[in-house]
Amino acid sequence: MRSDTADVDAYLAPLRPDYAEALQAVRRLIRATAPDAVEMISYGVPNYKWHGPLVSFGAAAKHCAFYGMSPKVLERFKAELAGFSTSPGTIRFTPDRPIPETVLTAIIEARMAENLEIEAARAAKKKT
Repeated sequence: MRSDTADVDAYLAPLRPDYAEALQAVRRLIRATAPDAVEMISYGVPNYKWHGPLVSFGAAAKHCAFYGMSPKVLERFKAELAGFSTSPGTIRFTPDRPIPETVLTAIIEARMAENLEIEAARAAKKKT
């Protein structure tokens, strides 16, 4: 994984310790699931690119957020995300109520598959 680690570390450093720890866990999971993803700061938050935008995360005053960047993918996990505050493409959580790792892993994998589908569709369109 190519990484601008210093920038992501700098993003996490001033956060409340419980927020920083929760987001560091999300970061580790993203890096384990998508080891070839490029880590960077974009739009002011940590972002990951793998064949296009993959996922990102951030902190707000009263919650942490995981940005799945795909309402279509997150809709598929609606049942697993019951009880979490969501909006299209976003899951809000707190350090004391994190998103289950199995759900996050499945979302990241679904986003990876979606990115490959989008890439294949673009390539096919160019051929015609």
